[in-house]
Amino acid sequence: MRVLVVEDDSEVGSYIVKGLKESGHTADLAADGKQGLFLATTEPYDVMILDRMLPHVDGMTIINTLRACNILTPVLFLSAKSKVEDRVSGLRAGADDYLTKPFAFEELLARVEIMAQRKHQSTQQTTTLSCADLTMDLLSREVNRAGERIELQAREFRLLEYLLRNKGRVVTRTMLLENVWDYTFDPQTNLIDVHISRLRQKIEKHSSGPLIETVRGAGYRMQDK
Repeated sequence: MRVLVVEDDSEVGSYIVKGLKESGHTADLAADGKQGLFLATTEPYDVMILDRMLPHVDGMTIINTLRACNILTPVLFLSAKSKVEDRVSGLRAGADDYLTKPFAFEELLARVEIMAQRKHQSTQQTTTLSCADLTMDLLSREVNRAGERIELQAREFRLLEYLLRNKGRVVTRTMLLENVWDYTFDPQTNLIDVHISRLRQKIEKHSSGPLIETVRGAGYRMQDK
């Protein structure tokens, strides 16, 4: 995966690039908006990590320019501006995701990898998802495991679909809240735990083993079997 990081804070930018490279990816760093816009419009990238407040050309102008040029590189806004209206304006401008500072690199990496995976999947017109002996048909909205049909409620189906699309990767509570419940805040309840528990009961009731792994202190992962 080739990533463009546009960040004027040299310490933060170097930290992200170092982490991406250690994770096996290629990363370029632009220290201002002008350089970032030039690279984004002249070089092919799988994902772009973009700060909002940049010298010369700000992040909002960059993403508006890219989308106007029909450059659809997935963009993750990384910003200290954490108000709901700031996040909404960034997403409406064309960003695919929004993460506020300070941040955990593990979550940044997970979000970037998921965005790149979505881009790849969108070109393949995926209609079925699977893990071990479990299959999900996105057209008929049927879920089966070992040949037995499993009845899921709408939210359970959406939760399972998100876990399957990110099979083998850790998904955090924040990612689940934003992508399954469309929440821009954490309601500080056991909402996710309850739904995960119910989903486990249904897909593991008559099966050979568990599929959803709890990663302590991080989130959940659909085991890549």
